[in-house]
Formats: sequence, structure tokens, C-alpha cells
Amino acid sequence: MDRGQLDAALIAAHEAGDRAALVRLYRQAGEEREQAGDIDAACFYYTHAYVFALESGHGEAAILLERLVRHGREIKPD
Repeated sequence: MDRGQLDAALIAAHEAGDRAALVRLYRQAGEEREQAGDIDAACFYYTHAYVFALESGHGEAAILLERLVRHGREIKPD
């Protein structure tokens, strides 16, 4: 999926209130930015994915937290 398609999919998921899609799409955007070496942008997207995962009880929350911890953007709760 190219950047334009991803942006359009994110907008559609927001409009539909589809939290599962938002988790998946923000994670995908984060992974793409991480692979490109843009860690700040990756963590921006991972944070959004993490928040939607927490709000919806999505199983990806722990994985997303680990990525944010790895990049020094979050601390692991005790």
C-alpha cells in the first residue's frame, strides 16, 4: 500500500470508527517509517496505534508498548 492509499485508509477508518483497522493501519505506518529510519515519525504512528489498541482492548497493545519502550518513548509499567 503506498502512502496515499494508507492515508486514505486511515481517514476511512477514522470516519467509520473502526478501531481495529486504526490499530492495524497506524502500526503499518509506524513500521514503514521505522524501516525508513524515521524513528520519530514511527513512534508518532505507534503511539496512535497503541492508544486505539488500549481503548478497544486490542491484543496488539503489548506489542506496541514494547516498540515504544524500545525507542525510549514509553516506560514499561511495573
